[in-house]
Amino acid sequence: MGSTKYITSMGELSRKDNSLCFRKNQKNVYLPIENIKEIYCMNEISINTKLLDYISSKNIVIHFFNYYGFYSGTFYPREQYNSGRLLVKEVEAYSSEKRIIIAKKIVSAIAVNIDEVLYHYYKHKNKEVKKTIDWIRSDFKVQLLELDDIQQIMLLEGELWQRFYWTFQFVLPTDFMLNKRVRRPPDNPINALISFGNSLLYTKCISIIYQTHLNQTISYLHEPSDGRFSLSLDLSEMFKPIIVFRTIFDLVNNKKLRVKDHFEKKVNYCILNEEGRQIFIKAFEERLDKTFLHKKLNRKMTYKTAIKMDCYKLIKYLLEGKDFEFYSLKEGQ
Repeated sequence: MGSTKYITSMGELSRKDNSLCFRKNQKNVYLPIENIKEIYCMNEISINTKLLDYISSKNIVIHFFNYYGFYSGTFYPREQYNSGRLLVKEVEAYSSEKRIIIAKKIVSAIAVNIDEVLYHYYKHKNKEVKKTIDWIRSDFKVQLLELDDIQQIMLLEGELWQRFYWTFQFVLPTDFMLNKRVRRPPDNPINALISFGNSLLYTKCISIIYQTHLNQTISYLHEPSDGRFSLSLDLSEMFKPIIVFRTIFDLVNNKKLRVKDHFEKKVNYCILNEEGRQIFIKAFEERLDKTFLHKKLNRKMTYKTAIKMDCYKLIKYLLEGKDFEFYSLKEGQ
């Protein structure tokens, strides 16, 4: 987690000479600025404009979460990699049949990664998940091939996720059952994990896209809109099965996260407590930094690198028309 710093306690973050100083409980903790690319403020943190100006000069992204672990927003320094030529191509692609092509590639990658995640459980005697695997390999593929409308593609993507959620009853213990997907606020432990994990991955994609020439606001599956980085939504969707759900399944099935120890349940919401968040964050970052052999490239890389490579694939397609497929677990696990 060298390039990422998580601050989970309440306190004050400020600049101190050429480093960062986090003050809590009358004590100072110094954070060397070298190599930091992003900071996660996971609690109520006081900051000032002097700090933001310094952070901006170092091209560091800050993501803010509130006390309950819900994503609040991102401080995004001025663009460091502007490309007018690429911006024109991004807008042209959004307004042409290329949008359909890219959107279908995104949904196809989600499906392949869900398939691979579920196949692991099928091999380990969770035979009930085969129903969803078979659908992905047959009806889903046929339907996706025939679609030429964004709304229809998104409806099919929604069905894909619903069928994936349906398999949770065969993969997770009973105290982590998912009756239905509830987002804000999550109403039970599994929804709390999904919401927290999705927010972490979304913000991770914001940081990674910031290191490329892509514009955050132009997306192809999700509709671009005010107040969100919609390209990060596109990019994160494909990696949710790999990063978010594999992390959840590992932590829950190996009892590293337990309902009675790591969650706070109130009248209308359920959230991870501070210990639970720290356990999840550690596992999440370890998975992002996990090294695997990429079969096509015959080289070792991390999942964080795989996300960035997908950005470069998209750039090459937009600028040069070079065909591509987004990353899938078939290329290496």
